[in-house]
Amino acid sequence: MSEPVLVLDQVTKRFREVTALEAVDLEVGRGELMAIVGPSGCGKSTMLRAVAGLTSIDSGRIVVGGRDVAGPGVFIPPEERHIGVVFQDLALFPHLDVAGNVAFGVARGERRRIGEVLDLVGLTGLEDRYPHELSGGEQQRVALARALAPRPDVVLLDEPFSHLDRNLRMEVREHTVEVLQAATATGVFVTHDQEEAMAVGDRVAVMRSGRFEQVAAPETAFHAPVNRFVATFLGEADFVAGTRSGTRVQTVLGSLPVTSAGTGHCDVMLRPHELAIQEDADGEGVVERTEFRGAQVLHHVILPDGLRIRALRPHTDPVKAGTRVRVRTVLSHPLVAFASD
Repeated sequence: MSEPVLVLDQVTKRFREVTALEAVDLEVGRGELMAIVGPSGCGKSTMLRAVAGLTSIDSGRIVVGGRDVAGPGVFIPPEERHIGVVFQDLALFPHLDVAGNVAFGVARGERRRIGEVLDLVGLTGLEDRYPHELSGGEQQRVALARALAPRPDVVLLDEPFSHLDRNLRMEVREHTVEVLQAATATGVFVTHDQEEAMAVGDRVAVMRSGRFEQVAAPETAFHAPVNRFVATFLGEADFVAGTRSGTRVQTVLGSLPVTSAGTGHCDVMLRPHELAIQEDADGEGVVERTEFRGAQVLHHVILPDGLRIRALRPHTDPVKAGTRVRVRTVLSHPLVAFASD
């Protein structure tokens, strides 16, 4: 990672009896886009507000651009933190046109910056329009331009696409990432959407109950989660019991390779794309039900010991509920094993 532009050092925040953030540590490098993901109420928005200066912290330090902005005896107000924010509701000024919204926070001597960021987000020519005259995607671009205009050290994005329908959301998301990369901006993106977090972030920070469970590259967090919570939060995962000997685990699905050596009982994580099923009258599993997912069909399969697993097949070749099937693994890498509960 490049030099950190944003540092959270043991940051704690409590609201009476509720601990929203508990000794949180995080470093975000220059030009990096960090995706913060977690269930509702886990503390991710509180963390963003603390970084922005909209919420005080009880202990710890927050450093932005090498300068302490919150900590023991220190509280720099939001307008002096060199931070840009794209709020969930965008918070555009309805009485100001596009240029006026973007100009907010830009020094008088920097007015040419307005044109630069409007060109960057693809809104040149719309300077005189008001927010109500823009589409949802255009409004989001205005909010992003306003956040980038003062050349902040860090841009914070709090669920910025939640107000958009799915198709537009994906389009605007891709454009936003392109703009942030073009501006070489350091960004922190908060979302509850796991797929969105993995698609957007250079790294993903998975939060639960005010703490980060894992901070890693998306592919690492997905394929090598540190615990069951991360495994199931970042995608569908089933766990097959077995006995480990070295880096192999003997299970009802055969001997499976795992990433860590050991002995004794454990549970191996398997995702639906790592399992294949084939119709077989003598097969060990039975398809309970199916879910149509467009290009693929998810099959819920029950095994003789009562274990339920999920497997994907192409939509052109589904297996009907009630069909007996043979189950096998399709692996391109060792699997992760967790200690048995």
